[in-house]
Amino acid sequence: MKIAVVGTGYVGLVTGTCFAETGNQVTCVDIDKSKVERMQKGEIPIYEPHLDLLFERNINQGRLHFTTDLKNGIEDAKVIFLALPTPPGENGSADLKYILQVAEQLGHLIKNYTIVINKSTVPVGTAEKVRETISKNCTVEFDVISNPEFLREGFAVDDFMKPDRVVIGTQSERAKKVMTELYGPFVRQGNPVYFMDERSAELTKYAANAFLATKITFMNEIANLCEKVGANVDSVRIGIGTDDRIGKRFLFAGIGYGGSCFPKDVMALHHTAEEHNYPFSILKSVMEVNEKQKVSIIEKIKTHFKGELKGKKVALWGLAFKPDTDDIREAPALYIIDSLLSLGASISAYDPEAMKNVKTLIGDKIIYGNDPYEILKDADMLLIATEWSVFRTPEFEKMEKLLKNKLIFDGRNLYDLQQMKDLGFTYYSVGRNKIN
Repeated sequence: MKIAVVGTGYVGLVTGTCFAETGNQVTCVDIDKSKVERMQKGEIPIYEPHLDLLFERNINQGRLHFTTDLKNGIEDAKVIFLALPTPPGENGSADLKYILQVAEQLGHLIKNYTIVINKSTVPVGTAEKVRETISKNCTVEFDVISNPEFLREGFAVDDFMKPDRVVIGTQSERAKKVMTELYGPFVRQGNPVYFMDERSAELTKYAANAFLATKITFMNEIANLCEKVGANVDSVRIGIGTDDRIGKRFLFAGIGYGGSCFPKDVMALHHTAEEHNYPFSILKSVMEVNEKQKVSIIEKIKTHFKGELKGKKVALWGLAFKPDTDDIREAPALYIIDSLLSLGASISAYDPEAMKNVKTLIGDKIIYGNDPYEILKDADMLLIATEWSVFRTPEFEKMEKLLKNKLIFDGRNLYDLQQMKDLGFTYYSVGRNKIN
Protein backbone atom coordinates (compact mmCIF):
# COMPACT_ATOMS: atom_id res chain seq x y z
CA MET A 1 0.00 0.00 0.00
CA LYS A 2 1.22 3.53 -0.74
CA ILE A 3 1.31 5.55 2.48
CA ALA A 4 2.22 9.16 3.23
CA VAL A 5 3.16 10.36 6.71
CA VAL A 6 3.16 14.12 7.26
CA GLY A 7 5.47 15.03 10.15
CA THR A 8 8.62 13.17 11.22
CA GLY A 9 8.72 13.58 14.98
CA TYR A 10 8.68 10.55 17.29
CA VAL A 11 5.21 9.45 16.21
CA GLY A 12 5.57 10.16 12.49
CA LEU A 13 8.98 8.57 12.07
CA VAL A 14 8.08 5.44 14.03
CA THR A 15 4.77 5.15 12.15
CA GLY A 16 6.36 5.53 8.74
CA THR A 17 9.27 3.21 9.45
CA CYS A 18 7.14 0.44 10.94
CA PHE A 19 4.64 0.52 8.08
CA ALA A 20 7.55 0.28 5.64
CA GLU A 21 8.83 -2.73 7.58
CA THR A 22 5.64 -4.65 6.66
CA GLY A 23 6.18 -4.06 2.94
CA ASN A 24 4.35 -0.78 2.32
CA GLN A 25 5.77 2.06 0.24
CA VAL A 26 6.04 4.99 2.65
CA THR A 27 6.91 8.62 2.01
CA CYS A 28 7.49 10.85 5.03
CA VAL A 29 6.96 14.59 4.52
CA ASP A 30 8.49 17.34 6.66
CA ILE A 31 9.04 21.08 6.16
CA ASP A 32 12.47 20.97 7.84
CA LYS A 33 14.78 20.80 4.82
CA SER A 34 17.97 20.01 6.73
CA LYS A 35 16.24 17.25 8.68
CA VAL A 36 14.88 15.70 5.48
CA GLU A 37 18.31 15.85 3.84
CA ARG A 38 19.85 14.06 6.81
CA MET A 39 17.20 11.34 6.72
CA GLN A 40 17.68 10.91 2.98
CA LYS A 41 21.33 10.19 3.77
CA GLY A 42 20.30 7.58 6.31
CA GLU A 43 20.83 9.71 9.43
CA ILE A 44 18.14 9.17 12.04
CA PRO A 45 17.21 12.42 13.84
CA ILE A 46 15.96 10.95 17.14
CA TYR A 47 17.08 8.32 19.61
CA GLU A 48 14.62 5.46 19.96
CA PRO A 49 15.81 1.90 20.67
CA HIS A 50 15.69 -0.43 17.63
CA LEU A 51 14.34 2.26 15.31
CA ASP A 52 17.72 2.79 13.64
CA LEU A 53 17.85 -0.81 12.38
CA LEU A 54 14.41 -0.65 10.74
CA PHE A 55 15.10 2.86 9.45
CA GLU A 56 18.32 1.85 7.68
CA ARG A 57 16.91 -1.41 6.33
CA ASN A 58 13.82 0.14 4.78
CA ILE A 59 15.74 3.01 3.21
CA ASN A 60 18.22 0.56 1.70
CA GLN A 61 15.41 -1.64 0.39
CA GLY A 62 13.63 1.31 -1.19
CA ARG A 63 10.46 1.33 0.87
CA LEU A 64 11.06 4.43 3.02
CA HIS A 65 11.41 7.86 1.41
CA PHE A 66 11.60 11.47 2.59
CA THR A 67 10.63 14.78 1.01
CA THR A 68 9.73 18.37 1.80
CA ASP A 69 7.26 18.46 -1.09
CA LEU A 70 3.76 17.67 0.16
CA LYS A 71 2.36 17.31 -3.36
CA ASN A 72 4.92 14.70 -4.37
CA GLY A 73 4.81 13.04 -0.98
CA ILE A 74 1.10 12.25 -1.09
CA GLU A 75 0.90 11.43 -4.80
CA ASP A 76 -1.02 8.16 -5.26
CA ALA A 77 -1.13 7.59 -1.48
CA LYS A 78 -4.10 5.54 -0.37
CA VAL A 79 -3.78 6.77 3.20
CA ILE A 80 -2.22 9.94 4.61
CA PHE A 81 -1.23 10.02 8.26
CA LEU A 82 -1.06 13.42 9.96
CA ALA A 83 1.58 13.18 12.69
CA LEU A 84 2.01 16.87 13.34
CA PRO A 85 2.72 18.74 16.58
CA THR A 86 -0.18 20.00 18.67
CA PRO A 87 1.62 22.24 21.20
CA PRO A 88 -0.30 23.61 24.18
CA GLY A 89 -1.58 27.16 23.92
CA GLU A 90 -1.46 29.65 26.77
CA ASN A 91 -4.78 28.35 28.08
CA GLY A 92 -3.70 24.70 27.86
CA SER A 93 -5.66 23.91 24.71
CA ALA A 94 -4.02 21.93 21.91
CA ASP A 95 -2.99 24.17 19.02
CA LEU A 96 -4.31 22.71 15.76
CA LYS A 97 -2.76 25.24 13.39
CA TYR A 98 -0.24 22.82 11.87
CA ILE A 99 -2.86 20.13 11.26
CA LEU A 100 -5.35 22.56 9.75
CA GLN A 101 -2.67 24.18 7.56
CA VAL A 102 -1.85 20.80 6.05
CA ALA A 103 -5.55 19.96 5.74
CA GLU A 104 -6.02 23.18 3.76
CA GLN A 105 -3.28 22.10 1.35
CA LEU A 106 -4.65 18.57 1.06
CA GLY A 107 -7.96 19.95 -0.15
CA HIS A 108 -6.19 21.19 -3.28
CA LEU A 109 -3.95 18.13 -3.73
CA ILE A 110 -6.12 15.03 -3.23
CA LYS A 111 -7.16 13.68 -6.66
CA ASN A 112 -8.54 10.22 -5.80
CA TYR A 113 -10.36 8.64 -2.85
CA THR A 114 -7.99 8.97 0.12
CA ILE A 115 -8.17 8.29 3.83
CA VAL A 116 -6.71 11.12 5.94
CA ILE A 117 -5.78 9.85 9.38
CA ASN A 118 -5.24 11.95 12.48
CA LYS A 119 -2.34 10.19 14.21
CA SER A 120 -1.55 13.23 16.33
CA THR A 121 -3.15 13.55 19.73
CA VAL A 122 -5.98 15.97 19.07
CA PRO A 123 -9.02 17.34 20.93
CA VAL A 124 -12.49 15.91 20.49
CA GLY A 125 -14.02 17.19 17.26
CA THR A 126 -10.74 17.58 15.34
CA ALA A 127 -11.67 14.99 12.70
CA GLU A 128 -14.71 17.10 11.88
CA LYS A 129 -12.60 20.26 11.60
CA VAL A 130 -10.10 18.54 9.32
CA ARG A 131 -12.92 17.16 7.20
CA GLU A 132 -14.51 20.61 6.86
CA THR A 133 -11.16 22.21 5.98
CA ILE A 134 -10.34 19.66 3.26
CA SER A 135 -13.85 19.71 1.78
CA LYS A 136 -13.65 23.44 1.02
CA ASN A 137 -11.35 22.72 -1.92
CA CYS A 138 -11.65 18.98 -2.57
CA THR A 139 -13.72 17.60 -5.46
CA VAL A 140 -13.28 13.86 -4.81
CA GLU A 141 -14.42 11.51 -2.06
CA PHE A 142 -12.27 11.19 1.05
CA ASP A 143 -12.56 10.09 4.67
CA VAL A 144 -11.03 11.64 7.76
CA ILE A 145 -10.57 9.23 10.64
CA SER A 146 -8.91 9.15 14.06
CA ASN A 147 -6.21 6.58 14.81
CA PRO A 148 -4.50 7.68 18.04
CA GLU A 149 -1.07 6.34 18.92
CA PHE A 150 -0.25 4.59 22.18
CA LEU A 151 3.54 4.55 21.87
CA ARG A 152 5.84 4.73 24.87
CA GLU A 153 9.10 6.52 24.18
CA GLY A 154 11.87 3.98 24.68
CA PHE A 155 9.53 1.17 23.59
CA ALA A 156 7.86 2.80 20.59
CA VAL A 157 8.97 0.26 17.98
CA ASP A 158 7.81 -2.71 20.07
CA ASP A 159 4.54 -0.93 20.86
CA PHE A 160 3.88 -0.28 17.19
CA MET A 161 4.87 -3.71 15.91
CA LYS A 162 3.01 -5.55 18.67
CA PRO A 163 0.23 -3.22 19.85
CA ASP A 164 -1.93 -4.01 22.88
CA ARG A 165 -4.82 -2.65 20.82
CA VAL A 166 -5.48 -0.50 17.79
CA VAL A 167 -8.14 2.20 18.12
CA ILE A 168 -9.74 3.52 14.93
CA GLY A 169 -12.40 6.19 14.89
CA THR A 170 -14.50 6.04 11.73
CA GLN A 171 -18.05 5.30 10.67
CA SER A 172 -17.04 4.71 7.05
CA GLU A 173 -17.22 1.07 5.96
CA ARG A 174 -14.84 1.84 3.13
CA ALA A 175 -12.24 3.22 5.54
CA LYS A 176 -12.73 0.31 7.96
CA LYS A 177 -11.87 -2.16 5.20
CA VAL A 178 -8.63 -0.34 4.31
CA MET A 179 -7.56 0.07 7.94
CA THR A 180 -8.23 -3.59 8.69
CA GLU A 181 -5.91 -4.51 5.81
CA LEU A 182 -3.29 -1.99 6.86
CA TYR A 183 -3.08 -3.16 10.48
CA GLY A 184 -3.50 -6.86 9.72
CA PRO A 185 0.23 -7.72 9.97
CA PHE A 186 0.46 -6.12 13.43
CA VAL A 187 -2.42 -7.99 15.10
CA ARG A 188 -1.91 -11.53 13.82
CA GLN A 189 -1.71 -12.84 17.40
CA GLY A 190 -5.24 -11.67 18.04
CA ASN A 191 -4.75 -8.31 19.72
CA PRO A 192 -7.92 -6.30 19.14
CA VAL A 193 -8.70 -3.58 16.62
CA TYR A 194 -11.46 -1.43 18.06
CA PHE A 195 -13.62 0.58 15.68
CA MET A 196 -15.63 3.42 17.17
CA ASP A 197 -16.83 6.88 16.25
CA GLU A 198 -14.24 9.60 15.70
CA ARG A 199 -14.99 11.57 18.87
CA SER A 200 -14.73 8.51 21.09
CA ALA A 201 -11.37 7.59 19.52
CA GLU A 202 -10.05 11.12 20.09
CA LEU A 203 -11.17 11.07 23.71
CA THR A 204 -9.77 7.57 24.27
CA LYS A 205 -6.22 8.83 23.75
CA TYR A 206 -6.61 11.71 26.20
CA ALA A 207 -8.37 9.51 28.74
CA ALA A 208 -5.58 6.92 28.63
CA ASN A 209 -2.79 9.41 29.20
CA ALA A 210 -4.71 11.38 31.82
CA PHE A 211 -5.46 8.20 33.75
CA LEU A 212 -1.80 7.12 33.73
CA ALA A 213 -0.70 10.60 34.80
CA THR A 214 -3.25 10.45 37.61
CA LYS A 215 -1.95 7.05 38.71
CA ILE A 216 1.62 8.36 38.86
CA THR A 217 0.55 11.47 40.73
CA PHE A 218 -1.52 9.51 43.24
CA MET A 219 1.51 7.36 44.03
CA ASN A 220 3.67 10.45 44.47
CA GLU A 221 1.11 11.82 46.92
CA ILE A 222 1.25 8.50 48.81
CA ALA A 223 5.05 8.77 48.82
CA ASN A 224 4.89 12.25 50.31
CA LEU A 225 2.53 10.98 53.00
CA CYS A 226 4.85 8.03 53.67
CA GLU A 227 7.61 10.47 54.55
CA LYS A 228 5.31 12.21 57.04
CA VAL A 229 4.08 9.07 58.79
CA GLY A 230 7.26 6.97 58.61
CA ALA A 231 6.06 4.40 56.06
CA ASN A 232 7.93 3.00 53.05
CA VAL A 233 6.36 3.69 49.65
CA ASP A 234 8.01 0.61 48.14
CA SER A 235 6.14 -1.61 50.56
CA VAL A 236 2.89 0.22 49.91
CA ARG A 237 3.43 -0.09 46.14
CA ILE A 238 3.88 -3.85 46.41
CA GLY A 239 0.92 -4.15 48.73
CA ILE A 240 -1.50 -2.45 46.36
CA GLY A 241 0.06 -3.44 43.02
CA THR A 242 -0.71 -7.12 43.50
CA ASP A 243 -4.41 -6.24 43.43
CA ASP A 244 -5.27 -6.93 39.78
CA ARG A 245 -7.88 -4.17 39.88
CA ILE A 246 -4.99 -1.72 40.37
CA GLY A 247 -2.04 -3.40 38.65
CA LYS A 248 1.70 -3.08 39.15
CA ARG A 249 2.55 -0.53 36.47
CA PHE A 250 2.89 3.23 36.96
CA LEU A 251 3.10 2.90 40.74
CA PHE A 252 6.72 3.94 41.20
CA ALA A 253 7.16 7.12 43.20
CA GLY A 254 9.55 9.78 41.98
CA ILE A 255 9.94 13.40 41.01
CA GLY A 256 6.97 13.62 38.68
CA TYR A 257 6.13 12.89 35.07
CA GLY A 258 7.35 14.82 32.04
CA GLY A 259 7.72 14.24 28.33
CA SER A 260 5.78 15.29 25.27
CA CYS A 261 2.49 13.56 26.11
CA PHE A 262 1.33 13.49 29.71
CA PRO A 263 1.74 17.19 30.59
CA LYS A 264 0.26 18.40 27.29
CA ASP A 265 -2.56 15.88 27.17
CA VAL A 266 -3.69 16.40 30.75
CA MET A 267 -3.84 20.15 30.13
CA ALA A 268 -5.71 19.70 26.87
CA LEU A 269 -8.30 17.36 28.39
CA HIS A 270 -8.79 19.75 31.30
CA HIS A 271 -9.30 22.58 28.81
CA THR A 272 -11.84 20.54 26.85
CA ALA A 273 -13.77 19.96 30.07
CA GLU A 274 -13.72 23.69 30.81
CA GLU A 275 -15.01 24.46 27.32
CA HIS A 276 -17.99 22.26 28.08
CA ASN A 277 -18.49 23.75 31.56
CA TYR A 278 -17.44 20.59 33.34
CA PRO A 279 -15.18 21.02 36.41
CA PHE A 280 -12.72 18.15 35.94
CA SER A 281 -11.28 18.69 39.41
CA ILE A 282 -9.05 15.64 39.58
CA LEU A 283 -7.06 16.76 36.52
CA LYS A 284 -6.48 20.18 38.04
CA SER A 285 -5.07 18.49 41.12
CA VAL A 286 -2.88 16.19 39.02
CA MET A 287 -1.30 19.16 37.26
CA GLU A 288 -0.74 21.10 40.47
CA VAL A 289 0.78 18.16 42.34
CA ASN A 290 3.07 17.23 39.45
CA GLU A 291 4.47 20.75 39.17
CA LYS A 292 5.40 20.67 42.85
CA GLN A 293 6.73 17.12 42.65
CA LYS A 294 9.28 18.01 39.97
CA VAL A 295 11.20 20.17 42.43
CA SER A 296 10.21 18.45 45.68
CA ILE A 297 13.71 17.07 46.04
CA ILE A 298 15.09 20.63 46.13
CA GLU A 299 13.46 21.13 49.54
CA LYS A 300 15.32 18.08 50.86
CA ILE A 301 18.58 19.48 49.51
CA LYS A 302 17.94 22.90 51.04
CA THR A 303 17.09 21.33 54.39
CA HIS A 304 20.24 19.21 54.40
CA PHE A 305 22.47 22.19 53.61
CA LYS A 306 20.46 24.53 55.86
CA GLY A 307 19.58 26.69 52.86
CA GLU A 308 23.20 27.39 51.94
CA LEU A 309 23.73 26.11 48.40
CA LYS A 310 25.80 28.95 47.02
CA GLY A 311 29.06 27.54 45.71
CA LYS A 312 27.97 23.91 46.11
CA LYS A 313 28.85 21.59 43.26
CA VAL A 314 26.07 19.22 42.24
CA ALA A 315 26.65 16.12 40.11
CA LEU A 316 23.45 15.34 38.19
CA TRP A 317 22.76 11.92 36.71
CA GLY A 318 20.00 12.00 34.11
CA LEU A 319 18.51 14.75 31.94
CA ALA A 320 15.91 13.01 29.75
CA PHE A 321 12.38 12.85 31.13
CA LYS A 322 12.68 9.04 31.21
CA PRO A 323 15.33 6.44 30.29
CA ASP A 324 15.87 5.14 26.74
CA THR A 325 15.04 8.45 25.07
CA ASP A 326 16.75 11.75 24.33
CA ASP A 327 13.49 13.64 24.86
CA ILE A 328 13.79 16.46 27.42
CA ARG A 329 10.37 18.04 26.98
CA GLU A 330 9.00 18.86 30.47
CA ALA A 331 11.82 16.81 32.00
CA PRO A 332 11.98 17.23 35.79
CA ALA A 333 15.76 17.60 35.46
CA LEU A 334 15.29 20.95 33.70
CA TYR A 335 13.20 22.30 36.57
CA ILE A 336 15.76 21.02 39.06
CA ILE A 337 18.59 22.68 37.13
CA ASP A 338 16.78 26.03 37.15
CA SER A 339 16.16 25.81 40.89
CA LEU A 340 19.72 24.82 41.77
CA LEU A 341 21.27 27.52 39.60
CA SER A 342 19.00 30.15 41.15
CA LEU A 343 20.26 29.05 44.57
CA GLY A 344 23.87 29.58 43.50
CA ALA A 345 24.92 25.98 42.95
CA SER A 346 27.00 24.78 40.00
CA ILE A 347 25.99 21.64 38.09
CA SER A 348 27.88 18.96 36.21
CA ALA A 349 25.57 16.54 34.39
CA TYR A 350 25.68 13.27 32.53
CA ASP A 351 22.99 11.54 30.46
CA PRO A 352 23.59 8.74 27.93
CA GLU A 353 21.50 10.40 25.20
CA ALA A 354 20.00 13.76 26.16
CA MET A 355 23.00 16.04 26.73
CA LYS A 356 23.04 17.38 23.17
CA ASN A 357 19.41 18.44 23.44
CA VAL A 358 19.94 20.09 26.82
CA LYS A 359 22.98 21.96 25.55
CA THR A 360 20.94 23.21 22.58
CA LEU A 361 18.30 24.44 25.04
CA ILE A 362 20.34 26.00 27.86
CA GLY A 363 23.87 26.17 26.45
CA ASP A 364 26.78 26.23 28.88
CA LYS A 365 24.83 27.04 32.03
CA ILE A 366 25.97 23.63 33.26
CA ILE A 367 28.95 21.36 32.59
CA TYR A 368 28.45 18.16 30.57
CA GLY A 369 30.47 15.06 31.42
CA ASN A 370 31.72 12.23 29.24
CA ASP A 371 30.75 9.50 31.68
CA PRO A 372 28.87 9.17 34.99
CA TYR A 373 31.96 9.17 37.17
CA GLU A 374 33.84 12.11 35.67
CA ILE A 375 31.30 14.59 37.01
CA LEU A 376 31.48 13.21 40.57
CA LYS A 377 35.00 14.54 41.25
CA ASP A 378 34.86 16.95 44.21
CA ALA A 379 31.06 17.24 43.97
CA ASP A 380 29.25 18.01 47.21
CA MET A 381 26.51 15.56 46.30
CA LEU A 382 24.99 13.35 43.60
CA LEU A 383 21.43 13.96 42.43
CA ILE A 384 19.64 11.34 40.30
CA ALA A 385 16.84 12.58 38.03
CA THR A 386 16.44 9.79 35.44
CA GLU A 387 16.45 6.04 36.04
CA TRP A 388 18.82 4.97 33.26
CA SER A 389 19.96 1.35 33.65
CA VAL A 390 23.60 2.42 33.78
CA PHE A 391 22.88 4.21 37.08
CA ARG A 392 21.26 1.22 38.78
CA THR A 393 24.38 -0.72 39.77
CA PRO A 394 27.24 1.80 39.91
CA GLU A 395 30.68 1.33 41.41
CA PHE A 396 29.98 2.73 44.86
CA GLU A 397 33.62 2.46 45.98
CA LYS A 398 34.67 4.59 43.00
CA MET A 399 31.90 7.06 43.78
CA GLU A 400 33.05 7.33 47.40
CA LYS A 401 36.56 8.26 46.30
CA LEU A 402 35.38 10.93 43.86
CA LEU A 403 32.60 12.65 45.81
CA LYS A 404 33.52 15.28 48.39
CA ASN A 405 30.64 14.02 50.54
CA LYS A 406 29.03 10.56 50.54
CA LEU A 407 25.69 12.18 49.83
CA ILE A 408 23.04 11.08 47.33
CA PHE A 409 19.63 12.59 46.56
CA ASP A 410 17.78 9.99 44.53
CA GLY A 411 14.65 11.17 42.73
CA ARG A 412 13.97 7.71 41.27
CA ASN A 413 14.51 5.36 44.25
CA LEU A 414 17.19 3.31 42.53
CA TYR A 415 19.01 1.97 45.58
CA ASP A 416 18.21 -0.12 48.62
CA LEU A 417 18.04 1.78 51.91
CA GLN A 418 19.95 -0.82 53.92
CA GLN A 419 22.65 -1.06 51.27
CA MET A 420 23.15 2.70 51.37
CA LYS A 421 23.43 2.63 55.15
CA ASP A 422 25.93 -0.23 55.07
CA LEU A 423 28.03 1.66 52.51
CA GLY A 424 28.01 4.75 54.70
CA PHE A 425 26.14 7.04 52.30
CA THR A 426 23.71 9.68 53.44
CA TYR A 427 20.86 8.80 51.15
CA TYR A 428 17.65 10.69 50.47
CA SER A 429 14.94 9.19 48.25
CA VAL A 430 11.20 9.61 47.65
CA GLY A 431 8.65 8.23 50.11
CA ARG A 432 11.26 6.24 52.02
CA ASN A 433 12.70 7.53 55.29
CA LYS A 434 16.41 7.20 55.87
CA ILE A 435 17.69 4.30 57.96
CA ASN A 436 19.58 5.86 60.87
